[in-house]
Parts: sequence; C-alpha cells; structure tokens
Amino acid sequence: MPLTGLDIFKLLPKTNCGECKRATCLAFAVQLAAKKASLDECPHASDEAKASIGDASAPPMRTVAIGSGDFRRTLGGETVLFRHEEKFHNPPVIAIRITDDLPAAALASRLEAIVSLHAERVGQRLTVDAVAIENASRSAEALARTTKAVAQCVPHAIIIVSELPEALQAAAMPMASRKPLLHAARPGTWEAVARVAKPLGCPVAAAADDLDALTELTENLAKAGVQEIVIDATRHGPDGRGTDHRATLHALTQIRRATVRRSFRAFGYPTLAFASAGDPVDEAVQASTFLAKYASIVVVDAWEPWQVLPLLTERQNIYADPQKPMQVEQKLYAVGAPDEQSPLLITTNFSLTFFTVQGDVESSRIDAWILPVDTEGTSVLTAFAGDKLNERTIAAAVEKSGAASRLRHRTMIIPGYVASLSGKVKELTGWQVTVGPRESAQLPKFLQASRRKTASAVVSEVL
Repeated sequence: MPLTGLDIFKLLPKTNCGECKRATCLAFAVQLAAKKASLDECPHASDEAKASIGDASAPPMRTVAIGSGDFRRTLGGETVLFRHEEKFHNPPVIAIRITDDLPAAALASRLEAIVSLHAERVGQRLTVDAVAIENASRSAEALARTTKAVAQCVPHAIIIVSELPEALQAAAMPMASRKPLLHAARPGTWEAVARVAKPLGCPVAAAADDLDALTELTENLAKAGVQEIVIDATRHGPDGRGTDHRATLHALTQIRRATVRRSFRAFGYPTLAFASAGDPVDEAVQASTFLAKYASIVVVDAWEPWQVLPLLTERQNIYADPQKPMQVEQKLYAVGAPDEQSPLLITTNFSLTFFTVQGDVESSRIDAWILPVDTEGTSVLTAFAGDKLNERTIAAAVEKSGAASRLRHRTMIIPGYVASLSGKVKELTGWQVTVGPRESAQLPKFLQASRRKTASAVVSEVL
C-alpha cells in the first residue's frame, strides 16, 4: 500500500534543515506522498529511507518500451483510473496484425498501406505505431522470414505473436535491436520464453485464461529476471476465436483497478488487447473501447483508413492533458501566399479552433492572415465568457504580432460570436472591425463574398 505523509515523515531525518526547499520535513513528506517531490531532494535521507520510500513511491504501473528510433514507444506508467484525476501519460500503441502465411504480393500491399496510414490533426501527425506478426503457419522459418520482410519495409515497432518459443527466438534474434515485443509467455511455456527474451533484452507479453493464473505468471516471469512485461487481457469467445468484448473490457478494468487502487504489483504492468470480430464495424467498436479502458496496446486486423483514422483521433483526444489545453503560439499565420492587402482574421489559440479556421480559410482559396489571440488554449465562446478574449487582449495581440507593419489596410475580421466587441476593439486599436460568421464552416462563403464586394468597390471607384 502507498505510504502516507506521516509514514514517510517517520523515515526522514527530521532536521528541518530546509535544503529540500521546504519549510519542514513534514511538508516535504506530504509532497513526497502526493508524488510532487523526489526523495533525491533530501541530502540527508538514509539508505534505509531511500529503500523504503523509493519502493513505496514508485509508480503503481511500470513502464515498458518497445520499438526503436522514431517508433520507440513507452507503455504504461499510468497512475489513475480517470483522466480528470490527473492525466494519462503514455498513449496506447495501435498495432495492425498480419499473418506469416500471406502471399508476398499481399504482404507488400499490406505493408505499403500501413506506412501510408497517417493523418494531420490540430498540428499533430497521427499514425499507427506497430505491426503484429502472427505465426498462423506455426512454422518458425515462415515467421522469421515474414518478420524480416516487415522489418525491412516499415520502421514501426514489431510484435511477434506465436505460441512456440522456438519460433519467437528465430524471428526475434536478427532484430533484437528493434526491441520487439514477444507474445506470449503462457503458464506452460513461460520458462522457455523467458530464456529467449532475457539475452535479447526483449519485453514479453504474458497471457493466461484467468486473472489468478496471470498473477502467478507475471510473478514467475519477474523472478526469472524478465522485468519488462505486458499483460494480455484478451478474452476469447466460447469457440476460442474472436474477442469477447465484454469479458476483455472486464479484465482490463479489473487489472487497472487492482494496479492503481490497491498497488497490486503482480498487475503493475501495461496491458494489451486484441480487437477481433467478424464485422469490421464491430471490430472498430471493440478497439475504441479498449483504447478508452485501459489497453496500452490495441491490436486490430483493420488497415483501411476509414477503420483506423477514427481510432487515431480517439486516442489523441483521450491522451491530451485536460489541465493543459492544446494551443498554438500567438503570432501571424499565413494561409496560402498572403500579401499586404490580404484579410486578417482574429481567432483564439485553442488548437482545435485555430486549425478548423485555418482549414476553412484554405477551402476558400483566398490568401489570408490568421492571428490567434492567446486565450490560454480556450475556444472563442469559452474565452469570451472568461474575459480572456476581449478588446484588450485583441489589441495587445495585434500590436505584438506586427500586423500594422505587414498590412497596408487596417481592417480585421472577428468571430461572429463576439460581435459585441467590435466597437470597443475599433475604439482601442483604431482599426476597422468586420464581424465575421459565427461558424467557421461559413468562412469560405463569407470570404468569397467579401472579395467580390471589394472588387466591385474598386471597379466603381475607377469608373
């Protein structure tokens, strides 16, 4: 069980020396218990205290790394059940499963599709992370051959799936530097799998039919020296095929609760779940559920963009820090090739708002400038209600951006939802203020109409 502040205080030197930058040892102990301080900050802590406090204050869930280079992924390290309690730390890996009995042409086509599975959303590049290679042929040679081909074609992390320890060894040995996850050690094979994994430095997935067997399995692996473990929480249907959605969700939840609520060390590892259903929509629903609760790796058969991209978006939303809204820097952004006569649009620096506006301006095919006002990452209405988007913040943003030196005109377009600010902004800045549409989706039509109006005015003036 976690130590309380008073428990930790009893292990500290109680000198109140202040070298930890806290007023008293008790104050330091309380922060240690809340995981807001490190014992290293106390220069007088005894070895006994370091051993006792260090073990008790360790995160309830260990971290495990798989993959290498740009596709090195850290799993686990989670401390809460619900995101609003703190945040989730390490986004789950989304892996696409292929089998080692695919014909060469089909394998090449599948790998090409996996490499191209990515998207840009609110300034972030979303992509799948891993390829899970299943030993459907039950041949060590076929698994090794397919794994080598995958490693040569894609930089993604690799999960090697086989019930045969000798097949895992044949496939993993040539690419141990890529740190593949070996799936799986089972009650009857864990010793052989541990002998394969330890010298290669590869993490191991542990799989058993029930939680009691999983407890014994992870403890045995840890005693054998395998420290990087991933727990496979997948439960299969009555026929042993496909994923039992409800039972898998129940297992994932039980493991997470035991880990973060009771610090049950045997379950203190990242988890994995296979989403497998006959219908592709059902499979997407399964994967979506497992991403939310609480898999660190979700393996899917899907590889079409319409199946995978919603999962990437869901993961991005869930693993955004709720205490730090995604936001962009306050500065002038060019859309297209704007010049000194191009329109200036005002919005907020909440990423979702900014990139939505940017996309709609691009759709208009009109070159423009966008200035996101720093509203601490809040949307237009939220910022307006919280007095973070007002005439003062807009005026300050315009001045700081240098818009006056880059534009010959003195007109800005503000969101329609804050039309009431137009007079105050004009009075404070001296700029003309045009009230834009309320919804960003209306921007293309609004900008096109504004350009026609401007062109008509010029023609009238010339004539």
